[in-house]
Amino acid sequence: MKIKLYILFLLLPTSLFAQKVTTSIDSTKKKIGAEFKLTLKTDVDTFSKVKFPNAKFFGSLEVIQSYKIDTVRNGARYELIKKYGLTQFDSGKYTIPRIPVLINGKPSFSDSIKVEVNDVKVDTLKQKMYDIKDIAVVDSPIGNWWIYLLILIAIGVIGYYAYKFIKHRQSQPTVEEIVFKTPIEKATTLLQQLESKELWQKGEIKSYYSELTDIARNYIEEEINIPAMESTTSELIEGLRKAAKQKKLKLSNETVDNLEKVLKQADLVKFAKVKPLDYEIEEDKKRISNSIVTIHKSIPEVVEENDELQLWNEQQKELARLQKLKKQKRVRIISTVGIVLGMLLLFVLGLIYFKGFDYVKDNFIGHPTKDLVEGEWVFSEYGNPGIKIETPKVLKRMDASKSLPKDAAALIKDMQLFEYGSILENFNIAVSTLSYKQEVQLDLDKAAEAFLKSLESQGAQNIIVKTENFDTQQGIKGKKAYGTMTALDKIKGKSTKMYYELLLFGQNNGLQQILIVHQEGDKYGQQIGERILNSVELKMAQ
Repeated sequence: MKIKLYILFLLLPTSLFAQKVTTSIDSTKKKIGAEFKLTLKTDVDTFSKVKFPNAKFFGSLEVIQSYKIDTVRNGARYELIKKYGLTQFDSGKYTIPRIPVLINGKPSFSDSIKVEVNDVKVDTLKQKMYDIKDIAVVDSPIGNWWIYLLILIAIGVIGYYAYKFIKHRQSQPTVEEIVFKTPIEKATTLLQQLESKELWQKGEIKSYYSELTDIARNYIEEEINIPAMESTTSELIEGLRKAAKQKKLKLSNETVDNLEKVLKQADLVKFAKVKPLDYEIEEDKKRISNSIVTIHKSIPEVVEENDELQLWNEQQKELARLQKLKKQKRVRIISTVGIVLGMLLLFVLGLIYFKGFDYVKDNFIGHPTKDLVEGEWVFSEYGNPGIKIETPKVLKRMDASKSLPKDAAALIKDMQLFEYGSILENFNIAVSTLSYKQEVQLDLDKAAEAFLKSLESQGAQNIIVKTENFDTQQGIKGKKAYGTMTALDKIKGKSTKMYYELLLFGQNNGLQQILIVHQEGDKYGQQIGERILNSVELKMAQ
């Protein structure tokens, strides 16, 4: 009695919480092309996870519409209602097979239903005939790529005109409003204008020193023909001393020293933010004024120009001109590139804000498995016993005999392997079939363990395994092993965390295996895996 009660206690939870899928259809007879509306209902508790299949075909009927799941709450339980629109374009009698619904990871099957598709009778004597319709215009499958192309072209055009605008502004000559007869007249007039501005009295000391030294530099450049405007303070003083010797100018060391003091003081004001006192500013103004007057008086009325000095002056001017042109060109390029990069950055940030970072990364940087999802898929049959499967690429036949041990090869009648990619790449799918020479008792758990162990020779490490039963849409029972592993590429010296799913089926003295591997967390790889698994159809071994 105790044993019976114990067995009853073990079976009680299963009977109480057994999940059931209720199946119904709006009609068992339809005309060609009409829609059969198939309804699947499950009654589960609030903690259960239910996953309805997402397939293109249920048996020989095509799924033309997968409706949203309706949820009806009944106390502490939910009734989930999933509807499918099915159709068939050939007349005849068909069977909607048992459809697996995963409830908490375990499949529960619907009832199979027989339906009949009838021809549509057309009386050509009474039916009015119509001309063939024009070709319908559909949206391009490649999306709105032209919008992005136009945006990039617009950015390029804006960058081009920005470059031309900056170049035009730089090429415009500086026009002096007042024309002076001599350099000394120009310098004295500008000094008087500078004093009338009262810049340093208003606190604009930096602007005052900048204009003061520019007047002196410009005068020296025009009067003595040395590149004073482009020279540093030390270069200017050295050039002035050299010109004084070569041109025999009567310049005292005191005059040159006073000029050098003011130029160095101006450098400190402009670059070191030094603020001279009022009396120091007055002294610097007098030094500049006296230096200009002294230089003017030291120039003889008739100066015989030394050919070597004249050549040197011309070379310095040409060098200064070329340096100025290079600087202008560099400014144009940097400004244009900055404008274009700024607009591109705003464009990308806008896409990230409205579309998300994943959208920008997948569509502009690229994603290999996304290309597989959106590519043209192939539905084909591989091996013996045959496996019909839909894949994003055609699987290539591989030589599997080399990987078999000699003792195992003696027991196998035929083995075939078809594969795309490898476990070291972004995505890998392998389909293998084998048949034995003699009758064997297959243990799918051990077969899964042996298969995963063979992956270690390909670079797999730290394999974590979970197993569960798996049924195809035709009701063929098998085993599913899934989990994560680390793919180690010894050549490149890097490792990648991968997710794998392995299906095994043993029937009629044959073994059929399907392996899917993709990077962990890859949503596109997950979509590929689900689509492949939903398409699996098996054939019996011959």
